[in-house]
Amino acid sequence: MTKRAPGPVDSNLDSSLDSNYGRPSAHAGNRRRTAGRRGNLEGSVYQRADGRWVAQATSPSGRRLYRYARTRADAAAKLTTALAAFSEHRTPPPERQTVADFLEGWLENTARPSVRASTYESYAGVVRHHLIPDLGRIRLSRLTPDEVQGMLNRKLEAGLSPRRVDYLRGILHRALNQALRWGLVGRNVAGLVRSPKQVRYEIHPLDPDEVKALLAEVRGDRLEALFALALATGMRRGELLGLRWEDVDLPRRALHVRRALERYQGAYRLVEPKSARGVRSIRLPSFALHALERQRALQGAERDRAGSVWTEWGLVFSTQIGVPLDGSMVTHSLHRHLRSAGLRHQRFHDLRHACASLLLAEGINPRVVMEILGHSQVSLTLNTYSHVIPSLGRDAADRLEALLGGGDQAPRP
Repeated sequence: MTKRAPGPVDSNLDSSLDSNYGRPSAHAGNRRRTAGRRGNLEGSVYQRADGRWVAQATSPSGRRLYRYARTRADAAAKLTTALAAFSEHRTPPPERQTVADFLEGWLENTARPSVRASTYESYAGVVRHHLIPDLGRIRLSRLTPDEVQGMLNRKLEAGLSPRRVDYLRGILHRALNQALRWGLVGRNVAGLVRSPKQVRYEIHPLDPDEVKALLAEVRGDRLEALFALALATGMRRGELLGLRWEDVDLPRRALHVRRALERYQGAYRLVEPKSARGVRSIRLPSFALHALERQRALQGAERDRAGSVWTEWGLVFSTQIGVPLDGSMVTHSLHRHLRSAGLRHQRFHDLRHACASLLLAEGINPRVVMEILGHSQVSLTLNTYSHVIPSLGRDAADRLEALLGGGDQAPRP
């Protein structure tokens, strides 16, 4: 059998040799430095006679992996990536890995176990309908900010809203952060592009007189307590619909937010809040407490009428047979009451804004408001309700003046 002579050295640094286990290329023996035998999960970096640098890593099974680079620093980085993968019981990805390959793996192995199912579906839709069609064929290590910016610009030109386009960028940024931690890329290019300019939603919450008018309008409605609680606590719609009686402590005038109702693939389920701050306790004002007491009596009567048809979820707000309420139906009911009372149109989420704005206007510390709303940072509370802050500044000055006097004394020279 005739032995085939080794061919010339391939100048392509990402040649198929880069992902080989076992013996290195024909030129690997021509080292300027000879590395000793390494144990499992160890490696070395050395330079060949032809000038190329080699990273050699040993897998847990004892097999050797070789990576090639032009510089020692690049080879060392590849060695670090390979050893990190081995230590996490992962197979080091091939250096020819495309953006599509990486994003599909990120979706299944990183995103799916760490987010809600509905959030995963949202991520998957963005990845498969937007990111992969535009960027998928590009090699991950060669993705540039210009290519990402071009993708975002094309999405804007295609009619996507600036907010939606920024959402695409945010998901790509999150995925590339994982690639950066794993050493697959040298930088997160999604963080280097310009986000589309967004038109900020102007918050125009109900004022105190309008809140009173709405509470009077919903009095006696079977959803009265839900609307009262939304205005009193600033809870999100999903949190209200997922509230259970075991989370309500009427004697202590408090409730505990521990879960939210989510609809996923046509079925309802209770899920934990997205962040640790979302789990919180809220003190109830009297009007909300009395509304909850009426709600308990109303639901007890409905349970008796339903008999065997009743399905016990333990929810504070349910249908007349005990199952979860549909969120869109609740919002339609709100709109109907707003029209009946002659009030401005509001989204359901605007009741949360009304609660926060009223609390801040009454001088409640923004950090307390942050905890009531379940915001992750006080800066989010301040930025969201910046329209209330100027009046707080004027009120603070007025209170200081009342405390210290009008300042009639002439200043010292």
